[in-house]
Amino acid sequence: MTVTTTLQTLDELDSPLLSAVHRAPGHVGPDGPVGRWEGIDGNEDWADEIRRLKTARNAVILAHNYELPEIQDIADHTGDSLALSRIAAETDADVIVFCGVHFMAETAKILSPDKTVLIPDAEAGCSLADSLTETELAEWKAEHPDALVVSYINTTAAVKGLTDVCCTSSNAVDVVAGLPADKEILFGPDQFLGAHVRRETGRDNIHVWAGECHVHAGISGPELARRAEENPDADLFIHPECGCANSAIYLAGEGVIDPERVHMLSTGEMLTSAKVASDAGRGKVLVATEVGMLHQLRGVAPDVDFAPVNERAACPYMKMITPAALLRCLALGADEVDVAPDVAEKARQAVERMIAVGNPGGGE
Repeated sequence: MTVTTTLQTLDELDSPLLSAVHRAPGHVGPDGPVGRWEGIDGNEDWADEIRRLKTARNAVILAHNYELPEIQDIADHTGDSLALSRIAAETDADVIVFCGVHFMAETAKILSPDKTVLIPDAEAGCSLADSLTETELAEWKAEHPDALVVSYINTTAAVKGLTDVCCTSSNAVDVVAGLPADKEILFGPDQFLGAHVRRETGRDNIHVWAGECHVHAGISGPELARRAEENPDADLFIHPECGCANSAIYLAGEGVIDPERVHMLSTGEMLTSAKVASDAGRGKVLVATEVGMLHQLRGVAPDVDFAPVNERAACPYMKMITPAALLRCLALGADEVDVAPDVAEKARQAVERMIAVGNPGGGE
């Protein structure tokens, strides 16, 4: 990913709140402390200024489901990364402000090459996307020259550029099932989603990369079993990236958990299922994914008690998109994301093949 700290194509806009913005120590990520832009509260004065700056830029603000509540609430569109990128490609906005992590902003640029794409903090990375690099994938492909590469949408543009077809968590099974049965499959980078695909398709020629999202991997099987035992009537919404995904299937198979309570869902499917749970009068739902998702779920079905399986499952990179970061982004025109045209073209083909092979569904 190429990031330009301050845009040359956009002039700086005056903002009376900008002087309060400063870089401060933030959450601790898997590689150490991760600084954040701070100094601004997400209050109504801030919201008014964001709306003013957005209009001045002719910008559209996109927020992933895992973002801070105030970021989700100020956004024009909230959802999973692929759905947001497709929405952005259809807007008349000149500028896309993607409140998410870097691979998401890249995907938006891939699908909207003629638009300016900004990310409020260029340091907002992704442990899952970083777990499979372009070099590693090239070496893996060399070991299996006749294999087809299926990459989760949660990958860098460079990895997508070496991919035959992308997938989301909601359509990964359909994408793989639609490929020739005699072809080896290299599936990456998420090992838990790969195990889910291997189990559901029954194919024994799928090689799965040993990558993971450190947040989802931290939602463990024992923790899920304990929480399910404490809440015997609760439904379980489980993201396939979670470390507890295989455990949930096992526990359901052993009768420890009622199989009808276990729902393997993408983030988009969780929102649809939340409405179903509400209509069915469900009292409580345990959710195994990043805790930012709870804000959207509670908004869709306020009468249902949504509780995290692991309340500590917060992505420090998603939480780097603070009110201060968004203000700085819109006022200064920072940070711009670009993808080399040749890489973008190859990556776009992998995404388009995904759409042709299987319904993108509810995204990651």
